[in-house]
Amino acid sequence: MPVPVPRQRAIPAVESGQAQAAPAVGGPSKKEAVRNEATTAENNTVPDDNEHRTALNATPAGGVHHGVSTTGVSTTGVSTTGVSSGGLSATGVSPAGASAAAVGTTGAGTAPTTLTLLLIEDDPTAAPIVHDLLDADGRPIRVRTARNLTEAERLLTHDVHCILLDLALPAPGKAGEADDELAVLRHVLRLAPRHAVLALTASGDAERGAEAVRVGAQDYLYKDELDGRLLSRAIRYAVERKRSDTAERRLAEGKLRAQENARLERGLLPTPLLEGSPLRFAARYRPGRSRALLGGDFYDTVRTPDGTVHAMIGDVCGHGPDEAALGVELRIAWRALTLAGLCGDELLNTLQQVLEHERDDDEIFATLCTVDIAPDGRRAGLCLAGHPAPLIARPDRPARLLPFDNNGPALGLLPGARWPRMQVELGAEWSLMLYTDGLIEGRIGEGRERLGQDGMVEMIRRQLSEGLRGEALLRAAVNEVRELNGGELTDDVAVVLLDRIPVP
Repeated sequence: MPVPVPRQRAIPAVESGQAQAAPAVGGPSKKEAVRNEATTAENNTVPDDNEHRTALNATPAGGVHHGVSTTGVSTTGVSTTGVSSGGLSATGVSPAGASAAAVGTTGAGTAPTTLTLLLIEDDPTAAPIVHDLLDADGRPIRVRTARNLTEAERLLTHDVHCILLDLALPAPGKAGEADDELAVLRHVLRLAPRHAVLALTASGDAERGAEAVRVGAQDYLYKDELDGRLLSRAIRYAVERKRSDTAERRLAEGKLRAQENARLERGLLPTPLLEGSPLRFAARYRPGRSRALLGGDFYDTVRTPDGTVHAMIGDVCGHGPDEAALGVELRIAWRALTLAGLCGDELLNTLQQVLEHERDDDEIFATLCTVDIAPDGRRAGLCLAGHPAPLIARPDRPARLLPFDNNGPALGLLPGARWPRMQVELGAEWSLMLYTDGLIEGRIGEGRERLGQDGMVEMIRRQLSEGLRGEALLRAAVNEVRELNGGELTDDVAVVLLDRIPVP
């Protein structure tokens, strides 16, 4: 399901005051040993990209990038060494990245959480300095250090939230990347597409930093102009911006998928061929797979030149795209064979041959129900291939299932099987409902009890007594089955309704 884009909110201006100067990342070490964190995940971590929030904090304005100032932050003006409350400079920090309290939370009203930073830097003196800077800020951020890209790949586990990458690292060495100043960044972005990335570059190299953001980094920092408060804010800002960008991208993908599905639906779902028939047609279809357009259920209805109306509904075992494709093939084959004059056992035998040739697995089978209604509408021939019997409703008697004593096997199970065709008297006025087992196999509440055919018949009787007919009846039936199940059904559901109302 697409994730809604978080609502943006204004971020307060950066507090006045000078940022405390700190040693350069490449400068002398304050400690004798590098303090690297263990690579195992700890408990107090921010959820990864797979956990979406409906409300995210600080979102960057217009995707503008920021650098670092050596003299601190100003709330009154813009300069090449400071920050204004209303804009950015090549080396300044925007207020969009300045609210540590907002950026450091996972959602509105929640407490700040501990983040994990992966520092990719071949200078052994860099790690202790980054540790000291973050510790001094008072909001702990765990740090892991990788000396090269191979080591970074090993340390890049699911609990890492942000990567701090030195753009001066040697390129991976692939052909064509020798002259690419951002080859190392491109490699990391391919390695960690779901992680926020901060680029470290030399002081004054704003052009390279801006290009890094254009390529895919969330921000860039000057390595010799860092201070703890700024680094902490930049990390938290990058993490939240990555989440916001991911949510927006998924929302756009969801809209595009819905548009594509609508176009596909018009081409893959059948259009009944009932011109000249007095029968009324209605259908409901709901695939069981998440985000799927079609499931393994299929149906169709056509009227042949002699006035006979043929209806069919079927179900391919399984719920994947291969089963859905096979269902479409069987539907098209059924329509072609029906229009060619085949019916009953002969038609089902030919469909079984189609199934056997098209399936990828010998264990794949399909159930099927076919009905051919005489031109006068008063009687029909019925064939069942391992499929639930249709339901018939008439004005003068309660709804019930049609006889299914001579039910044949599902298609694809028994070579040389036969499917007897039963004659059924319909009457002058009736409603005939064909359905797949997804309608009757939903659960009732939280227990193991399923609706079943008896429960479905009782439900339809009640809905008919309430005056529901046609599309309204099918919509109510499918919705009630979902409600009884406590949510979406795991199996595909297809329902077809044919009504005959005599002309006065």
